[in-house]
Amino acid sequence: MTSRKTKLDALSRHACLHSRPEAVQDELFVSLEFFDPHDLLQVKYEMVRRVRVEGQPISRVAHSFGFSRPTLYQAMSAFEDKGLAGLLPQRPGPRRAHKLSDDVVGFVEQLLSDNPELGADELTTRVQAEFDLSVHPRSIERALHRREKKRR
Repeated sequence: MTSRKTKLDALSRHACLHSRPEAVQDELFVSLEFFDPHDLLQVKYEMVRRVRVEGQPISRVAHSFGFSRPTLYQAMSAFEDKGLAGLLPQRPGPRRAHKLSDDVVGFVEQLLSDNPELGADELTTRVQAEFDLSVHPRSIERALHRREKKRR
């Protein structure tokens, strides 16, 4: 039991723990211990393999693995582009500070050079007024910190 819990903990830490293992109804995952419906990477790989290697119909494979057809198509494309790494779950949310363009950060830096006493709350208010852009004060602080690190 301990090794099972250890594996599940590891899958969770690496964002590879399948959130719906009960949806996997494929015969191998139901009958053989080697095939683990909790292991999202293994499930996606086997799903892609069934279509690509065995030529099984996409709708049947998607259904037996508990995924939609679009998700299966995405997995096949990701596997084709990046191999096994393409099947790893991607971190959700924005990948970068998408609201704070160079123009916005430059504006904030100019405000600070004119008045170094301005706090993040006031900077947020001025960015809102100038760019009609709602940002969190902490986002401004992080953007300024990143800019400062680049200059060093």
